[in-house]
Amino acid sequence: MTKVLKQRVITAVLLLVAFIAATTQLSSFYFSIFVAGVILVAAWEWAGLVSPDKKIVKLPYLVSIAAMLVGSFFLLGISPDVQKIDDFLASLVLMLGLLFWLMSLFFLSGYPEKRNQWNDESKIALMGVLVLMPAFVGIVVLKYLLPSGYLVLALVILVAAVDVGAYVVGVNFGSRKLAAKLSPKKSWEGVWGGTFVCLLVAALFVWLMHNNLQALSSIQIIALLTLSMGVAFFSVVGDLIESMLKRNCGIKDSGTMLPGHGGVLDRVDGLVAATPLFALTMMLVFDSEFQVSL
Repeated sequence: MTKVLKQRVITAVLLLVAFIAATTQLSSFYFSIFVAGVILVAAWEWAGLVSPDKKIVKLPYLVSIAAMLVGSFFLLGISPDVQKIDDFLASLVLMLGLLFWLMSLFFLSGYPEKRNQWNDESKIALMGVLVLMPAFVGIVVLKYLLPSGYLVLALVILVAAVDVGAYVVGVNFGSRKLAAKLSPKKSWEGVWGGTFVCLLVAALFVWLMHNNLQALSSIQIIALLTLSMGVAFFSVVGDLIESMLKRNCGIKDSGTMLPGHGGVLDRVDGLVAATPLFALTMMLVFDSEFQVSL
């Protein structure tokens, strides 16, 4: 095992253990604080995408995101004493995030010829808000829906399944480039492979959910299986958007915080893109009876 690969494996294992522990052991309130901390690290890295040559921009941007996070706690009613947050306000933020990710397809399709339409510090800064805040709200919603944290872990596993499936199929069978100007190694075969693996994992989750959490109707089962394809789609879009912004700045990684992996954004780009759709679907498919603690 090479030094770099060993470093990647050790970092990945430590991150996995820490994340599972935080997700399953922390209360919804303290988990929200934990997620807010991760979002702040991601915001620090996003500030580098806003203006890589102006380090002075990073602190004001971090403070701005921190203020929004604090405001979210108050507006959504996140506190140690509540078991349910404001679903209406949360859904508005999530729909705004979903709208952004749909609009981002135009950025990708027009790169690099039309990058002048978004290549502006204020616009990239706004993009960061539309990426990070809905991701925070969505993950917190999932934790409050199911305090055991299993919905959060399900989302993370589904996104990971997309990555693994895309890598294995892409390396072995990839021939048609997905976006050669953005990420030359990605292929359409990899996308379909990642989607298929994600669908398989989702089928397993639906079976476990149906038999252990709540009996699901046929419509709920179809919605959840369809959702897995949406997760795969937005996971790929999130990866490409971050690649686009990094290429725009002429950098390889968003940061250096995670040895062997780059920055936090490099690890959560697909996750933050898939979160709004996943959280909204969970809110729509399940009613209050699903809010149980396991």
